[in-house]
Amino acid sequence: MFQGFTPETVDFLWGIRLNNNREWFLEHKKQYVSSLYEPMKALAAELIPLVEDKLGTVVKVSRIYRDARMHHPLPYKESLWICIRQDVQWWAEAPCLYFEINPEGMDYGFFYYKPGSAGLERFRRALTADPDRFLTLLEQTEQAVGQKLEAVSYKRPKPCENPRVEEYFSWKEQIGCVRQEAFGPDSFGPELANRVADFFQKLMPLYDYFISI
Repeated sequence: MFQGFTPETVDFLWGIRLNNNREWFLEHKKQYVSSLYEPMKALAAELIPLVEDKLGTVVKVSRIYRDARMHHPLPYKESLWICIRQDVQWWAEAPCLYFEINPEGMDYGFFYYKPGSAGLERFRRALTADPDRFLTLLEQTEQAVGQKLEAVSYKRPKPCENPRVEEYFSWKEQIGCVRQEAFGPDSFGPELANRVADFFQKLMPLYDYFISI
């Protein structure tokens, strides 16, 4: 059961940022496991019921070890995250719900990082065929969570015959509705799981929409 993160979690995250080497990590590995990795796995377990009825959906906890094949100069990541998505080969092309913790704080929500040309074409076809479905969903979701769904757009507008969805035709990548929290008293304790689960639940129709198209 998730009992929450602690100030020791934050200490470790800052420590790995300032001392990103094998010697320091091995000296603090027990702190990593007890204050970061195990709580993150427990939080992921609390979120599984949200998607256990959705075929093909997986809940993944990231590794702190960087992929050596990427030849990154630093051996460890400075954050850990949970990703809820379809079980696909390349995560960036799949819509997801995620939670990430880093030295500055936490961020969580819906994110569609790199839809790719095929994904964007499916989105534009869906907008053309049934604009009301997306616009209604967008309005309901933004009202429920109290913030907007945003994205990076192409510099040149995409041609669109329907002015109601013209703005969304030009979306390119990083489609997201993400909540960011700096560390504070509310960051520590089991209530965090309820806060994240509630936000995910309100974003679930948006996740389902992008999965469906």
